[in-house]
Amino acid sequence: MSKTQSSFSALVRLLRYARGHRRSIIVASTYSILNKLFDIMPEILIGMAIDVVVRQDQSFMADLGIAEPFHQMLALGALTVGVWAFESLFEFLLLVTWRNLAQRLQHDLRMDAYGHLQDLDMAWFEDASTGKLVAILNDDVNQLERFLNGGASDLIQVGVTVVSVGAVFFYLSPPIALMAFTPIPVIIIGAFWFQRRAQPLYAEVRERVGFLSTRLANNISGIATIKSFTRESHELDRLGEDSEAYVEANRRAIRISSAFIPIIRMAIMAGFVATLVYGGKLVLDGELNAGAYSVLVFLTQRLLWPLTRMAETIDLYERAMASTRRILDLVETPIRVRPGEQPLPVDGVRGDIRFEKVGFAYGDGPAVLSDVDIDLPAGETLALVGSTGSGKSTLVKLLLRFYEPTAGRITLDGHDLNGVILHDLRASIGFVSQDVFLFHGTVRENIAYGQPDAGDDAIEAAARAAEAHDFIMTLPQGYDTLVGERGQKLSGGQRQRLSIARAVLKDPPVLILDEATSAVDNETEAAIQRSMKRVAEGRTTVVIAHRLSTIVDADRICVLDSGRIVETGRHDELIRRGGIYQGLWDVQTGSAGD
Repeated sequence: MSKTQSSFSALVRLLRYARGHRRSIIVASTYSILNKLFDIMPEILIGMAIDVVVRQDQSFMADLGIAEPFHQMLALGALTVGVWAFESLFEFLLLVTWRNLAQRLQHDLRMDAYGHLQDLDMAWFEDASTGKLVAILNDDVNQLERFLNGGASDLIQVGVTVVSVGAVFFYLSPPIALMAFTPIPVIIIGAFWFQRRAQPLYAEVRERVGFLSTRLANNISGIATIKSFTRESHELDRLGEDSEAYVEANRRAIRISSAFIPIIRMAIMAGFVATLVYGGKLVLDGELNAGAYSVLVFLTQRLLWPLTRMAETIDLYERAMASTRRILDLVETPIRVRPGEQPLPVDGVRGDIRFEKVGFAYGDGPAVLSDVDIDLPAGETLALVGSTGSGKSTLVKLLLRFYEPTAGRITLDGHDLNGVILHDLRASIGFVSQDVFLFHGTVRENIAYGQPDAGDDAIEAAARAAEAHDFIMTLPQGYDTLVGERGQKLSGGQRQRLSIARAVLKDPPVLILDEATSAVDNETEAAIQRSMKRVAEGRTTVVIAHRLSTIVDADRICVLDSGRIVETGRHDELIRRGGIYQGLWDVQTGSAGD
């Protein structure tokens, strides 16, 4: 969407999204209208009281059938109590209703945006900024909430004030009404001018929030690297540049909104003076009674002075619409990986995997995979080896349907993955990545992440299978020890073993091990290798191997080079063949050049 998309179209999109809250919107708007109608009535009652004091038995109240002036004042007193009571009641109701609506709508938006975010394909995330996404899900949603908490009601009440006060004015004195309403076109023109000028500025403000959030998120995640390279001052300067850019974007928007206020105030002053002077002349000439004159003077203030808040309200509205555009743009981002409709019997999956002439390229880039054919029978172990960039990890991503092949197809037990329900597919696969991600929580919670209802015995059994139980028991609170954000309180090997335990507990028919021992010491590698052998028993296993010593027992090894399978066989066969695999083996075992 364009940054210059109109705020009105953003409002229409928001109302279309919020159609499930239509009843609450109508009720809240009704309370705002009733509150404002009762809010302007005290000025009318004051004018009627002056009319009683001046004209007594000739007053407007006398025309209603109350002859005695004191009784007229008692009636006005009772009306005043009633008006204030209803005004207060509807003030309470509008605040509660609008704020509850704001809470529900911001909750729905955040949940829908995040839910949709989880369904987007991995290719989209490669171009997305984490900081910008966090800013949308948090700051932008909160900005819209702030507008709904007060700004929406203010806009409605300004409209009600103009219509209702205008009706009273034209009833009492059309000439004065015309004078009092003369500033309104100036205010409206000023509002449109402000809206056109402010709209791109607030879009820029929201963009700067995203950049600032990205910087903060990246720096906090990379704090160890920053410290180790003593780049604290450099990063502080870079953050200062982003923060200053955000301040400058806000400064430009504030300059425009501040210019709007003096324009409104001068227009209001002209309308008020015209009512005061011309209305007074009509009273002196006997063409208007004092009570009606009082009503007009009081209502002129009631009509015009609230408009001084228009700049603040429109400022809040523009910020909210800029945020709305970003939120709804995220919600409406198309999902390119089709979800699939064919159920997969997860409990009955055997694990027979076939890659048939599979090709793939990232976007418009060169082919990463070409004509890949692999037939992996259920229960066997397949190892993928090759140099960096040969396409090993891409094959795994295609199997998980993080991406879709650009050519050929992949099947699981004969089911084309493109047609299978994504949840069923991924529920059938356990994934252990070299980049282990642990959530901030306990050891127990991280192991049970894929099976949150698992009992303590099952969790411990999974930990023992992954050779993680012994080190877990040395932690301060054992299985209840907090691992820290991303598991930072644990070593790399410990995190890896928890990841394997998580896969064991899930007990999937297909297991993917993505270079699970690439960043650990020899002792930890041996422990992980033993646990992987136990985990792989009885299930189809795909191993991406960096250390070839971990795959010597694999049923089949596929060597990739530039996205193509160039060698296939068992370890001994490939060594005898003397090709690329033997060269890699010689390098790792120190036999090269012997």
